[in-house]
Amino acid sequence: MRLHRLIGILLLIESRGKMKAKELADALEISTRSIYRDIDALSEAGIPIATTPGPNGGVYLMEGYTVDPKQLHIDDVINLYLTGMGIYSDGKTESGLKLKNTLLKLEQTLPQSYQADIQKVKARFYFDDTPWWTERETIPSLEILRVAVLRSQKINIIYNKVNGDSSSRTLHTYGLVVKKAEWYLVAFCEEAKEIRTFKCERIIKAELQEEVFDTPLDFSIEEHWRKEETNFKQARKNIEHYLVKLKVTKTNMNFLQKLEIHHTLQQADHLLITANMYSYEAACQVVLEIIDHVEIIEPEQLRQYIKVRLLKLLDVYA
Repeated sequence: MRLHRLIGILLLIESRGKMKAKELADALEISTRSIYRDIDALSEAGIPIATTPGPNGGVYLMEGYTVDPKQLHIDDVINLYLTGMGIYSDGKTESGLKLKNTLLKLEQTLPQSYQADIQKVKARFYFDDTPWWTERETIPSLEILRVAVLRSQKINIIYNKVNGDSSSRTLHTYGLVVKKAEWYLVAFCEEAKEIRTFKCERIIKAELQEEVFDTPLDFSIEEHWRKEETNFKQARKNIEHYLVKLKVTKTNMNFLQKLEIHHTLQQADHLLITANMYSYEAACQVVLEIIDHVEIIEPEQLRQYIKVRLLKLLDVYA
Protein backbone atom coordinates (compact mmCIF):
# COMPACT_ATOMS: atom_id res chain seq x y z
CA MET A 1 0.00 0.00 0.00
CA ARG A 2 1.38 3.40 -0.95
CA LEU A 3 0.02 4.89 2.28
CA HIS A 4 2.27 2.56 4.28
CA ARG A 5 5.20 3.46 2.05
CA LEU A 6 4.76 7.22 2.44
CA ILE A 7 4.47 6.91 6.19
CA GLY A 8 7.44 4.56 6.21
CA ILE A 9 9.59 7.17 4.46
CA LEU A 10 8.58 9.84 6.97
CA LEU A 11 9.19 7.62 10.01
CA LEU A 12 12.56 6.41 8.72
CA ILE A 13 13.99 9.86 8.07
CA GLU A 14 12.37 11.15 11.29
CA SER A 15 14.20 8.52 13.32
CA ARG A 16 17.52 8.51 11.43
CA GLY A 17 17.80 12.17 10.47
CA LYS A 18 19.04 11.76 6.91
CA MET A 19 19.03 8.79 4.54
CA LYS A 20 20.13 8.10 1.00
CA ALA A 21 17.35 7.31 -1.48
CA LYS A 22 18.99 3.90 -2.04
CA GLU A 23 18.89 3.21 1.71
CA LEU A 24 15.18 4.07 1.81
CA ALA A 25 14.54 1.88 -1.22
CA ASP A 26 16.33 -1.07 0.40
CA ALA A 27 14.51 -0.59 3.71
CA LEU A 28 11.08 -0.45 2.05
CA GLU A 29 11.94 -3.06 -0.64
CA ILE A 30 11.01 -0.86 -3.60
CA SER A 31 12.94 0.82 -6.40
CA THR A 32 14.88 4.06 -6.00
CA ARG A 33 12.69 5.55 -8.73
CA SER A 34 9.61 4.83 -6.58
CA ILE A 35 11.28 6.58 -3.64
CA TYR A 36 11.81 9.73 -5.71
CA ARG A 37 8.19 9.64 -6.89
CA ASP A 38 7.01 9.32 -3.28
CA ILE A 39 9.26 12.20 -2.19
CA ASP A 40 7.70 14.36 -4.92
CA ALA A 41 4.23 13.36 -3.72
CA LEU A 42 5.10 14.26 -0.11
CA SER A 43 6.53 17.60 -1.19
CA GLU A 44 3.42 18.41 -3.24
CA ALA A 45 1.34 17.63 -0.16
CA GLY A 46 3.17 20.37 1.73
CA ILE A 47 5.53 18.24 3.84
CA PRO A 48 8.91 20.05 4.11
CA ILE A 49 11.02 17.16 2.84
CA ALA A 50 14.32 17.99 1.16
CA THR A 51 17.12 16.21 -0.71
CA THR A 52 20.77 17.15 -1.18
CA PRO A 53 23.22 15.44 -3.55
CA GLY A 54 26.75 14.30 -2.86
CA PRO A 55 28.49 11.84 -0.51
CA ASN A 56 27.06 13.53 2.58
CA GLY A 57 23.66 14.25 1.07
CA GLY A 58 20.39 12.42 1.42
CA VAL A 59 16.69 12.80 2.12
CA TYR A 60 15.66 14.64 5.28
CA LEU A 61 12.94 16.73 6.94
CA MET A 62 13.42 20.46 7.34
CA GLU A 63 14.41 21.52 10.83
CA GLY A 64 11.49 21.88 13.21
CA TYR A 65 9.09 19.54 11.39
CA THR A 66 7.96 16.30 12.99
CA VAL A 67 5.50 13.57 12.05
CA ASP A 68 5.11 12.73 15.73
CA PRO A 69 6.06 9.03 15.56
CA LYS A 70 6.05 8.94 19.37
CA GLN A 71 2.30 8.39 19.34
CA LEU A 72 2.91 4.95 17.82
CA HIS A 73 3.61 2.20 20.36
CA ILE A 74 5.66 -0.90 19.57
CA ASP A 75 2.46 -2.93 19.02
CA ASP A 76 1.35 -0.37 16.43
CA VAL A 77 4.64 -0.68 14.54
CA ILE A 78 4.42 -4.49 14.66
CA ASN A 79 0.86 -4.42 13.34
CA LEU A 80 1.87 -2.11 10.49
CA TYR A 81 4.80 -4.37 9.62
CA LEU A 82 2.64 -7.49 9.63
CA THR A 83 -0.06 -5.97 7.46
CA GLY A 84 2.62 -4.79 5.05
CA MET A 85 3.58 -8.47 4.71
CA GLY A 86 -0.04 -9.37 4.01
CA ILE A 87 -0.59 -10.77 7.52
CA TYR A 88 -3.80 -9.21 8.77
CA SER A 89 -7.08 -10.10 10.37
CA ASP A 90 -10.63 -8.86 10.02
CA GLY A 91 -11.82 -6.07 12.27
CA LYS A 92 -13.70 -8.45 14.55
CA THR A 93 -10.59 -10.08 16.06
CA GLU A 94 -8.28 -8.53 18.62
CA SER A 95 -5.44 -8.27 16.12
CA GLY A 96 -7.81 -6.83 13.52
CA LEU A 97 -8.95 -4.10 15.93
CA LYS A 98 -5.34 -3.30 16.83
CA LEU A 99 -4.50 -2.93 13.16
CA LYS A 100 -7.44 -0.59 12.56
CA ASN A 101 -6.36 1.57 15.50
CA THR A 102 -2.78 1.66 14.18
CA LEU A 103 -3.92 2.79 10.74
CA LEU A 104 -6.12 5.49 12.29
CA LYS A 105 -3.11 6.85 14.18
CA LEU A 106 -1.03 6.80 11.03
CA GLU A 107 -3.70 8.61 9.05
CA GLN A 108 -3.75 11.36 11.64
CA THR A 109 -0.04 12.03 11.08
CA LEU A 110 -0.61 12.85 7.41
CA PRO A 111 -1.42 16.35 6.17
CA GLN A 112 -5.01 17.31 5.44
CA SER A 113 -4.47 17.12 1.68
CA TYR A 114 -4.23 13.33 1.97
CA GLN A 115 -7.49 12.83 3.82
CA ALA A 116 -9.82 13.09 0.79
CA ASP A 117 -7.94 10.36 -1.07
CA ILE A 118 -7.84 8.14 2.01
CA GLN A 119 -11.58 8.44 2.45
CA LYS A 120 -12.12 7.71 -1.25
CA VAL A 121 -10.01 4.54 -1.00
CA LYS A 122 -11.98 3.41 2.06
CA ALA A 123 -15.25 4.00 0.25
CA ARG A 124 -14.36 2.40 -3.09
CA PHE A 125 -12.05 -0.53 -2.33
CA TYR A 126 -12.98 -3.59 -0.32
CA PHE A 127 -10.82 -6.66 0.18
CA ASP A 128 -12.66 -9.93 0.86
CA ASP A 129 -10.40 -12.97 1.17
CA THR A 130 -13.01 -15.37 2.53
CA PRO A 131 -13.96 -18.47 0.48
CA TRP A 132 -17.20 -18.42 -1.51
CA TRP A 133 -18.95 -21.42 -0.03
CA THR A 134 -17.33 -21.96 3.34
CA GLU A 135 -16.31 -19.86 6.30
CA ARG A 136 -12.61 -19.50 7.07
CA GLU A 137 -11.48 -21.71 9.90
CA THR A 138 -11.23 -19.77 13.17
CA ILE A 139 -7.95 -19.81 15.07
CA PRO A 140 -8.96 -19.35 18.71
CA SER A 141 -5.39 -19.24 20.03
CA LEU A 142 -3.85 -16.94 17.41
CA GLU A 143 -3.27 -13.99 19.74
CA ILE A 144 -1.57 -16.22 22.32
CA LEU A 145 0.65 -17.70 19.60
CA ARG A 146 1.67 -14.25 18.36
CA VAL A 147 2.52 -13.13 21.89
CA ALA A 148 4.52 -16.31 22.53
CA VAL A 149 6.51 -15.85 19.30
CA LEU A 150 7.29 -12.18 19.97
CA ARG A 151 8.24 -12.74 23.63
CA SER A 152 10.02 -16.09 23.13
CA GLN A 153 7.78 -17.70 25.74
CA LYS A 154 7.06 -21.40 25.96
CA ILE A 155 3.46 -22.55 25.50
CA ASN A 156 1.49 -25.66 26.30
CA ILE A 157 -0.98 -26.66 23.59
CA ILE A 158 -3.67 -29.21 22.89
CA TYR A 159 -3.30 -30.23 19.25
CA ASN A 160 -5.79 -32.08 17.06
CA LYS A 161 -4.11 -34.48 14.63
CA VAL A 162 -5.48 -35.20 11.14
CA ASN A 163 -6.92 -38.53 12.35
CA GLY A 164 -8.88 -36.77 15.11
CA ASP A 165 -6.65 -37.74 18.04
CA SER A 166 -5.50 -35.00 20.42
CA SER A 167 -2.15 -34.59 22.12
CA SER A 168 -0.60 -32.23 24.68
CA ARG A 169 2.73 -30.61 23.84
CA THR A 170 5.15 -28.02 25.20
CA LEU A 171 6.58 -25.82 22.46
CA HIS A 172 9.33 -23.27 21.93
CA THR A 173 7.59 -20.95 19.47
CA TYR A 174 10.17 -20.07 16.82
CA GLY A 175 7.88 -18.36 14.30
CA LEU A 176 4.57 -18.03 12.45
CA VAL A 177 4.08 -18.49 8.72
CA VAL A 178 1.02 -17.48 6.68
CA LYS A 179 0.50 -19.27 3.36
CA LYS A 180 -2.67 -18.75 1.31
CA ALA A 181 -4.49 -17.32 4.38
CA GLU A 182 -3.60 -20.40 6.47
CA TRP A 183 -1.45 -19.98 9.59
CA TYR A 184 1.34 -22.36 10.61
CA LEU A 185 3.41 -22.39 13.80
CA VAL A 186 7.05 -23.48 13.54
CA ALA A 187 8.22 -24.61 16.97
CA PHE A 188 10.59 -26.91 18.82
CA CYS A 189 8.52 -29.67 20.42
CA GLU A 190 9.91 -30.81 23.76
CA GLU A 191 8.12 -34.17 23.48
CA ALA A 192 9.43 -34.96 19.98
CA LYS A 193 12.74 -33.16 20.63
CA GLU A 194 12.76 -31.63 17.15
CA ILE A 195 11.43 -28.66 15.19
CA ARG A 196 7.97 -29.31 13.80
CA THR A 197 5.26 -27.38 11.94
CA PHE A 198 1.75 -27.13 13.42
CA LYS A 199 -1.36 -25.95 11.59
CA CYS A 200 -2.71 -23.19 13.83
CA GLU A 201 -6.39 -23.99 13.30
CA ARG A 202 -5.76 -27.41 14.88
CA ILE A 203 -4.41 -25.85 18.09
CA ILE A 204 -7.61 -25.99 20.12
CA LYS A 205 -6.05 -24.63 23.31
CA ALA A 206 -2.86 -22.73 24.14
CA GLU A 207 -1.49 -21.49 27.46
CA LEU A 208 1.46 -19.15 27.88
CA GLN A 209 4.20 -20.28 30.27
CA GLU A 210 6.37 -17.95 32.34
CA GLU A 211 9.50 -19.71 31.13
CA VAL A 212 11.26 -18.22 28.11
CA PHE A 213 13.65 -19.87 25.66
CA ASP A 214 16.52 -18.91 23.37
CA THR A 215 15.99 -19.38 19.65
CA PRO A 216 19.14 -20.89 18.07
CA LEU A 217 21.28 -18.13 16.59
CA ASP A 218 21.52 -19.91 13.25
CA PHE A 219 17.76 -20.45 12.93
CA SER A 220 15.95 -18.56 10.13
CA ILE A 221 12.18 -18.92 9.85
CA GLU A 222 12.28 -18.22 6.10
CA GLU A 223 15.09 -20.67 5.37
CA HIS A 224 13.47 -23.37 7.52
CA TRP A 225 10.08 -22.93 5.84
CA ARG A 226 11.54 -22.98 2.32
CA LYS A 227 13.49 -26.14 3.10
CA GLU A 228 10.45 -27.88 4.61
CA GLU A 229 8.27 -26.74 1.72
CA THR A 230 10.72 -28.19 -0.81
CA ASN A 231 10.98 -31.47 1.10
CA PHE A 232 7.18 -31.71 1.39
CA LYS A 233 6.64 -31.11 -2.33
CA GLN A 234 9.29 -33.64 -3.27
CA ALA A 235 7.84 -36.24 -0.91
CA ARG A 236 4.36 -35.75 -2.37
CA LYS A 237 5.72 -35.98 -5.91
CA ASN A 238 7.44 -39.26 -5.09
CA ILE A 239 4.21 -40.66 -3.63
CA GLU A 240 1.72 -39.03 -5.98
CA HIS A 241 2.93 -39.91 -9.47
CA TYR A 242 0.32 -40.57 -12.17
CA LEU A 243 1.38 -39.61 -15.70
CA VAL A 244 -1.29 -38.76 -18.28
CA LYS A 245 -0.62 -38.23 -21.99
CA LEU A 246 -2.85 -35.62 -23.63
CA LYS A 247 -3.43 -34.51 -27.21
CA VAL A 248 -4.05 -30.78 -27.24
CA THR A 249 -4.96 -28.50 -30.17
CA LYS A 250 -2.73 -25.44 -30.35
CA THR A 251 -5.73 -23.12 -30.18
CA ASN A 252 -6.80 -24.29 -26.70
CA MET A 253 -3.83 -24.15 -24.37
CA ASN A 254 -4.66 -21.68 -21.60
CA PHE A 255 -5.59 -24.44 -19.15
CA LEU A 256 -2.07 -25.94 -19.43
CA GLN A 257 -0.78 -23.40 -16.89
CA LYS A 258 -2.61 -25.34 -14.18
CA LEU A 259 -0.92 -28.66 -15.02
CA GLU A 260 2.42 -30.06 -13.90
CA ILE A 261 3.85 -30.77 -17.36
CA HIS A 262 6.75 -33.21 -17.68
CA HIS A 263 7.14 -33.42 -21.45
CA THR A 264 5.84 -31.67 -24.59
CA LEU A 265 6.11 -32.89 -28.19
CA GLN A 266 5.03 -30.58 -31.01
CA GLN A 267 3.11 -32.05 -33.95
CA ALA A 268 1.73 -30.34 -37.05
CA ASP A 269 -1.54 -29.06 -35.58
CA HIS A 270 -1.41 -30.25 -31.98
CA LEU A 271 0.79 -30.96 -28.96
CA LEU A 272 1.37 -34.25 -27.20
CA ILE A 273 1.74 -33.44 -23.52
CA THR A 274 2.67 -35.66 -20.60
CA ALA A 275 1.43 -34.26 -17.26
CA ASN A 276 1.58 -35.52 -13.70
CA MET A 277 -1.92 -35.65 -12.17
CA TYR A 278 -0.71 -37.29 -8.93
CA SER A 279 -3.26 -40.11 -8.70
CA TYR A 280 -6.01 -41.83 -10.68
CA GLU A 281 -8.69 -40.20 -8.49
CA ALA A 282 -7.20 -36.72 -8.93
CA ALA A 283 -6.82 -37.26 -12.69
CA CYS A 284 -10.52 -38.18 -12.99
CA GLN A 285 -11.45 -34.80 -11.54
CA VAL A 286 -8.98 -32.83 -13.67
CA VAL A 287 -9.82 -34.37 -17.05
CA LEU A 288 -13.54 -33.83 -16.56
CA GLU A 289 -12.83 -30.11 -16.41
CA ILE A 290 -10.72 -30.05 -19.58
CA ILE A 291 -12.24 -32.87 -21.66
CA ASP A 292 -13.59 -30.48 -24.31
CA HIS A 293 -10.02 -29.24 -24.98
CA VAL A 294 -8.06 -32.50 -24.99
CA GLU A 295 -8.03 -36.14 -25.96
CA ILE A 296 -6.75 -38.56 -23.34
CA ILE A 297 -4.18 -40.83 -25.02
CA GLU A 298 -2.83 -42.74 -22.01
CA PRO A 299 -3.37 -44.46 -19.64
CA GLU A 300 -6.13 -46.68 -20.97
CA GLN A 301 -7.68 -46.82 -17.50
CA LEU A 302 -8.38 -43.08 -17.65
CA ARG A 303 -9.67 -43.26 -21.25
CA GLN A 304 -12.20 -45.90 -20.17
CA TYR A 305 -13.30 -43.79 -17.21
CA ILE A 306 -13.99 -40.82 -19.50
CA LYS A 307 -15.83 -43.06 -21.99
CA VAL A 308 -18.11 -44.47 -19.27
CA ARG A 309 -18.84 -41.01 -17.84
CA LEU A 310 -19.67 -39.57 -21.27
CA LEU A 311 -21.97 -42.49 -22.09
CA LYS A 312 -23.81 -41.99 -18.81
CA LEU A 313 -24.23 -38.29 -19.54
CA LEU A 314 -25.39 -39.05 -23.06
CA ASP A 315 -27.95 -41.47 -21.66
CA VAL A 316 -29.25 -38.83 -19.24
CA TYR A 317 -29.49 -36.04 -21.81
CA ALA A 318 -30.41 -38.07 -24.92
